[in-house]
Amino acid sequence: MVATQAAKEAIWLRCFLTELGYTGPDIDSVTINCDNQGAIALTKNPEFHARTKHIDIQWHYVREQVEKGAVTLRFVGMVEMVADSLTKPLGRVKFQQFVKALGLRGRGRE
Repeated sequence: MVATQAAKEAIWLRCFLTELGYTGPDIDSVTINCDNQGAIALTKNPEFHARTKHIDIQWHYVREQVEKGAVTLRFVGMVEMVADSLTKPLGRVKFQQFVKALGLRGRGRE
């Protein structure tokens, strides 16, 4: 479900940048980092089970965008998932690593 929302936002941003005149090589396909291998597998293999019926309409959109090459889902494990610093309690070292990866700085400390 979250991958669907991310794909919609990515497509919208790509259209917006294109309207502004941006024509870079990185605008053709957007890579979305995902830590759910099952979600990635569903976009590649449209085999639905009883447990996925409630999300099948959402996944049609993501699968379609993946097939067109507009969106690529890439698996990123917990060790590398920078977004975890925004959603999970982390130790100081891991938190500082992710904050640095996001390009953020602390006030008065580096």
